[in-house]
Amino acid sequence: MEDLKRAVREHVDLVADLVERVSAELRSGFGPAINGFVGFFHAIDWKEPWLICLLLFHFTLLVTAIISRKRVNFQFGLSILAFSGVFLAERINGFLGKHWKSFARQNYFDRNGLFISVLWSGPLLLLSIIIIVSTLVSLCKLIVQWKRAELRHRARLSRGKQD
Repeated sequence: MEDLKRAVREHVDLVADLVERVSAELRSGFGPAINGFVGFFHAIDWKEPWLICLLLFHFTLLVTAIISRKRVNFQFGLSILAFSGVFLAERINGFLGKHWKSFARQNYFDRNGLFISVLWSGPLLLLSIIIIVSTLVSLCKLIVQWKRAELRHRARLSRGKQD
């Protein structure tokens, strides 16, 4: 019984320490995160042609997803391509990390993949979320149409029985 009490006390102390650390982080605010993001943003040379092409690629995908929001099959294919791009991000990062001198002025492709995650996977995941939300909105509208048609059909049937 003493072992159980000691284990519970250790667990409570561990959780209390974790809560204390999280609350300290929350009290410090978002300043360190914002400073890190600003540093990341300024470390990138946004005038490099390949970065401009990458941003145009993501913008084109976004516009394509918005324009084709009523074409469910096309959106499904687009989301599969986006998820495939995210899945292959690690391999892309490794390949580009080996060959960065042929297209960039500095090596953005570290082992942890922060750059590729922010500028490749992040926009693709955002695109996938937009496609999913668009699909859910379309499904909700379809369910409403179906239910209205069902209610009209039931109303016709009940009028037919009364006559």
